[in-house]
Amino acid sequence: MAVLDPQAQALLQQVEQDTHSGASQLALTTLRQLHRYVAEQPAAIQGLEPLLAALTKARPSMVVIGNSVDRLQRAMAENLQSAESAIQALIIELESATSQLIAHARALVQHGNTILTHSASSVVLQCLTELARDGVEFSVICTQSSPGFEGHGLATALAHQGVPVTLITDAQVGLFMPRADLVFTGCDCWLADHHFINKSGTLLVALAARHAGTPFWVLADTFRDSPETVNSIQLEEMPADELQGPAETGITVRNIYFEPVPDNLVTGRVSEKGIFSFPAGPGR
Repeated sequence: MAVLDPQAQALLQQVEQDTHSGASQLALTTLRQLHRYVAEQPAAIQGLEPLLAALTKARPSMVVIGNSVDRLQRAMAENLQSAESAIQALIIELESATSQLIAHARALVQHGNTILTHSASSVVLQCLTELARDGVEFSVICTQSSPGFEGHGLATALAHQGVPVTLITDAQVGLFMPRADLVFTGCDCWLADHHFINKSGTLLVALAARHAGTPFWVLADTFRDSPETVNSIQLEEMPADELQGPAETGITVRNIYFEPVPDNLVTGRVSEKGIFSFPAGPGR
């Protein structure tokens, strides 16, 4: 494996160690840092391919990063674009996909709705922020999303927009689900075998939604599409000490951050192409 220069190595480590950003947010941050990297160090273009190869493997559960890098490499090869222009074009494409997705998702929210969400999807946050700024009245039930507690940041951001937020432990999802009108979650990867990947705990949210009859919507643009399946996808496992478990012989602490959820538990998917219901139906 080629040795990365210090700036490239720092960029890679930041991607590997960021456990709080949503997939789109992390992908955009990565692309902007790549743009700065090639702009500030023209000579570093020679080392760009090893860095891109490392980035595709850095966060296997967050396929939006790998897909973005793949699209970047194809654009540079097929269109003979400079690295700077190709990266900038990709940033615009990803931002456009998010904006179009949000335009569709907003139609699912009505005045007075209570929305339950899990983890801290940057796309969900952007959607809810836009609704609040446009004067739509709604409230949010937000899980803590342990062990990283990403939900705390989401709750704080929404509260700053004047949105009433109820923050709950992940274990209270079943208790609070009947109070929600709909569920919005993000998605880190949409698999080829009728599953999607999201922060662990999402499966319990989906089961609670099914039990309560609450519509469950997944906000997932096509940057998240993957040929992987439940049997082939690598689920990222973070350091065990994050759980602060007892240090006793015979106790194995597991901290798997992501899990698959079957789409038969999902009302539908919202992408930049529209709203799609399950079982498979026409988009709108």
